[in-house]
Amino acid sequence: MRYLLAIPVFNEARTLPAVLGKVRPWASDILVIDDGSTDDTPTLLRRERDLTVIRHLDNRGYGQSLIDAFHHAIEAGYDWLLTMDCDEQHEPAHIPEFLQAAAADDADIISGSRYLKDLEGNNRPPADRRAINQEMTDLLNELLGLDITDAFCGFKAYRVSALARLNITVPGYAMPLQLWVQAARLGLRVREIPVRLIYNDPSRHFGGSLDDPDQRLLYYYDVLIHEMARWPTPSGDKRLLADQQGR
Repeated sequence: MRYLLAIPVFNEARTLPAVLGKVRPWASDILVIDDGSTDDTPTLLRRERDLTVIRHLDNRGYGQSLIDAFHHAIEAGYDWLLTMDCDEQHEPAHIPEFLQAAAADDADIISGSRYLKDLEGNNRPPADRRAINQEMTDLLNELLGLDITDAFCGFKAYRVSALARLNITVPGYAMPLQLWVQAARLGLRVREIPVRLIYNDPSRHFGGSLDDPDQRLLYYYDVLIHEMARWPTPSGDKRLLADQQGR
């Protein structure tokens, strides 16, 4: 099984060296997508050996960084793509668990879940993030017939042949909503595995209007509604979405 580990970064100079040091025992092929960092991240990346870097000249969004990782994995012919963040909220020690799940060959997306199991050392997320995650996860399950517990965890493993069937275009933080709609409509097999719930910096910002929870939720709804409209949907979808928006 040939796999690539992809790490999107934006101004992660404080944590980048430690994260790369911790993932190297588990991954020989590493891709870092630098989304227009303005701190010392580019300098630190130039010092690293045996590393592929995609650099955006400006900040294009978390979703766009993952889109670039998807394309790279497809073009390079990998079997699996693992993705994780660089803020020390994803533990590299979980990587072997993703690889073991991939080797079982019974899923196309293996999604980390911070809420599937109460692991030792879990901590409490900011209330608005937990509430929005729960609301969107419940809605996706209802609309799409999924059975997931964490819609937004970026710690994942993807079968690359399944990624090639997707058409992901959302560059921002709502990209997972587009991903879940397409995965469900294409009948991709989804499996969750528990990962630790870590929030080292509860005050960390999304940026701009998305720092307001109400605006962030509206943004998620807009992306979900647009994506549902692009795919054949059961007759009840529009009603369910309207009911949720009216709450």
